[in-house]
Amino acid sequence: MVLVVALVATTGFAQNKNTPKSRFWHAFNARYNTYYNGHMAFLDGNLEKEKGHKDNYTELLPLYPVGNKQSRDIGKSHYERTVEKMEKAIQRHTIKVKGREQNPFLWRAWLMLGKAQFQMGQFEEAAATFSYMARLYVGDPARSGLARAWLAKSYTMLDWRYDAEDVIRNMSRDSMDFRAVKDWDYTYANYYISVGDYPKAVPYLRKVIKHERRKTQRAREWYLMGQIQNLMGHQQEAYKAFARVIRCSPPYELQFNARIAQTEVLAKNNGKQMIGRLKRMAANDNNAEYLDQVYYAIGNIHLAQGDTLQAIGAYERGNQKSTRNGIEKGVLLLSLGNLYWELEKFADAQRCYGEAIGLLDKDRKDYDQLAQRSKVLDELVPYTETVHLQDSLLQLAQMGEKERLQAIDRVIDALKKKEKEMRDAELENTAVTQQTSNQSNFGLVNQRAVPQAIGTQQQTGGAWYFYNPTAVSQGKATFQREWGRRENTDNWRRSNQTVVRMPSGNAANDSITASDEAAKAVGDSIVAPIDSTALDPHNREYYLAQIPFSDEQQTACHALIKDALFHAAIILKDKMERLNISERYLRRLTGDYPDYEHNDEAWYHLWLLYSRQGRTAEAAECLTRLKADYAESEFTQLIADPYYAENARFGEQMEDSLYAATYEAFKHDAFLTVKQNTELSAARFAQGAHRDKFLFISGLSKLNEGDGDGCLEQLQQVVEKYPDSEVSALAGMIVKGVQDGRKLRGGKFDIGDVWTQRDIVLKSDSTTADTLSTDRASHYLFMLVYHPDSLNQHSAEGHSPVGENQLLFELARYNFTNFLVRNFEIQIDHDGELHRMTVSGFLSYDEALQYARMLYGNETLRRYTAGAMRLIVSEQNLPLLGTQYTYDEYQQFYERELAPLQVSKDNLLIDPEAVDAPDIEDELPAKPVEQPAPATQKKQQKVLDFDDDFW
Repeated sequence: MVLVVALVATTGFAQNKNTPKSRFWHAFNARYNTYYNGHMAFLDGNLEKEKGHKDNYTELLPLYPVGNKQSRDIGKSHYERTVEKMEKAIQRHTIKVKGREQNPFLWRAWLMLGKAQFQMGQFEEAAATFSYMARLYVGDPARSGLARAWLAKSYTMLDWRYDAEDVIRNMSRDSMDFRAVKDWDYTYANYYISVGDYPKAVPYLRKVIKHERRKTQRAREWYLMGQIQNLMGHQQEAYKAFARVIRCSPPYELQFNARIAQTEVLAKNNGKQMIGRLKRMAANDNNAEYLDQVYYAIGNIHLAQGDTLQAIGAYERGNQKSTRNGIEKGVLLLSLGNLYWELEKFADAQRCYGEAIGLLDKDRKDYDQLAQRSKVLDELVPYTETVHLQDSLLQLAQMGEKERLQAIDRVIDALKKKEKEMRDAELENTAVTQQTSNQSNFGLVNQRAVPQAIGTQQQTGGAWYFYNPTAVSQGKATFQREWGRRENTDNWRRSNQTVVRMPSGNAANDSITASDEAAKAVGDSIVAPIDSTALDPHNREYYLAQIPFSDEQQTACHALIKDALFHAAIILKDKMERLNISERYLRRLTGDYPDYEHNDEAWYHLWLLYSRQGRTAEAAECLTRLKADYAESEFTQLIADPYYAENARFGEQMEDSLYAATYEAFKHDAFLTVKQNTELSAARFAQGAHRDKFLFISGLSKLNEGDGDGCLEQLQQVVEKYPDSEVSALAGMIVKGVQDGRKLRGGKFDIGDVWTQRDIVLKSDSTTADTLSTDRASHYLFMLVYHPDSLNQHSAEGHSPVGENQLLFELARYNFTNFLVRNFEIQIDHDGELHRMTVSGFLSYDEALQYARMLYGNETLRRYTAGAMRLIVSEQNLPLLGTQYTYDEYQQFYERELAPLQVSKDNLLIDPEAVDAPDIEDELPAKPVEQPAPATQKKQQKVLDFDDDFW
């Protein structure tokens, strides 16, 4: 009882009072209350991170698991609790006197706060904490040294090398307290590893290993030591380091990778022995899930010995045996793709790159090169495969029947063999998965005997699968195998993103449709199968049906070859720098197919190729051929131009200056200058980078001069000739606007707002058009007419953007909560580029008007509909909107004829059946209904400048 009273009495000490008793009380309370709870949470977070962390053994391991971005959220809840407790301890128990902390224990809270932020990957926050701590304890070498050590670590993890170096350099000038040495050993090791100074990193890493008390972390550090020694060329030291990993008895995954690494470091002089060891590892059932890594290591040994063929075989076998879609498989496919790239087997390289790009992290140093190669191969391979396929079909057509059937039988045998291998691999993978699942279910999983799947993180705690990086990687890989590389844009299926309607009325063919058309083109040379045997690739009839025997079919094959040779040669020359293959393709094209319609451009590209290689004689031959056979070609005129050398050296700068002057002239309505500069551009820079923009502003200048047809013609050229141009989309929108009903009046293009759009062309006799009804007793609708983007553009300041779905939800909720006895139906339809959201179910004009007034009184819906036009329309008048009458014309009709009517003041929307008939005396005196004038009789609208809003 006395002790309790004494403790209660001590709580009366003022927090900022600096006395021995208050210092003791605050230190005691901070240690055993808030700090203790936070420290326990920190330890729990460390244990969770250690268990959940997955290393990427194909790269240099980070010294701290938090160096792996995928591991930063592991244990986050525990670290957040630590931060909360440390902040509370600091806030409640600080005793500052003249800027110095007098609580003898509180430095631990500051250090623990920074460590928790560090372990969460919040390195900037951690750096701020440690920087403040270093200043707060500047007179205490031990505590200041600890803070500066962790400050340098935080800078290193942020890749702020200059700041980290500055802290390290300043520390080297001061004496280091012995209590901070351990932390500084970690700091030095981490810093020198990050900057690639491995000789300096090794001694500090050895000290770190001695300091480490956690078995798994010590094994990781030995593995890192082995990787560094191998990079330095010290194979024996590396082998010993990996052996120390195994002696630590780490988790099976780490132990397995250490054994793999041992074989690789000694492969130079003991290749055959190491390959034998790896094959024995492949035969071990415990390694069934790691076969991709085993065969990757075998391939690396073969590659180090210069045996590329054996390396490719090992990589391919690893790819087939892989049961995981993780980083390890991605690295294997990347290496295999690189080999195929160097061997100019581009179809195989595309296959490997296309799958690898979805498995590897974008932060890899070689990821940009991988993405660029994958993209260019997606363009090239369809053409090279077309050449290969059509050549094979033509060759089969020329063979004798016996040889032809033998060739087909070889293809069928290869197909059956491949299918059998795939079935066997699938059965093996299924068996491995089932075995692991059964053992897990019965609790028989032994960490050393039955490894867990690497790169496969099961979803726990109901986490959304998008937070699982492995699931995301697998999804990317599956998508790219099916669709290839696609930009993250709307209409991603379409290779041509322009919006101009095709003459047939259909949208431009997307890349998928285009490939179907190409297949149909190939199919022109194929006899349509008659029976089911011709559809089975295991029968001869399937292949015989594809062989072009007739002259017409062979002509179709040659047409495909010509086009494929031309496009493949240009890609090889301009995007891949494979000049030898490009030359071969172009020479074959111009030699075998002299009648090809684009041979002038082919000779031009040959001339460029030889000029780049300095082969002046061959280049002169190409120029002579162009002048003799294609004198009128734009490519002949281009290189025969006396200014060609000047244009080649300074053309880019000259065209830039010309375009800048032309655009300034356009902005100041100097349309004659625009015309003259555009003609000069056509003469001097027909293939220039700004040619599309010259055409675009020239067309717009014709619009301002009243030449609407000339404007549309040039804009159409922009869309057709330059589909990837930045102005092509805008040109396409303008042309599509005309196709959707925009009018050219008086030779000028009406670029008014969207509400003046109509979808049909009115006849000159306006009396043929239907008239609008003023019947207020018929069924009405409330309508919101808007462009989808206008909802975001007109959202109120300080509020998040409004989407169409959000507006629909809010409107439905409003109807449900306010009109319990009425069942209003909400529907969305499209009128060209406009969207119309209609609310139906009103039995009269009066009901619709009451609804509109009540809805406008709701602050949320008033804000959500700020970017929409609100209309009250009868079902009878609805079909005339956007066709016979524009929305502006109807709004004028409504304001003139319906808005002045007096409506019932009773709440009509609470009765589902009754309809109040209008009182004739309440209406205005009858008068002839004044219909809006047809568009052909309205005054010509003002033509806006280019800088105004087109729509």
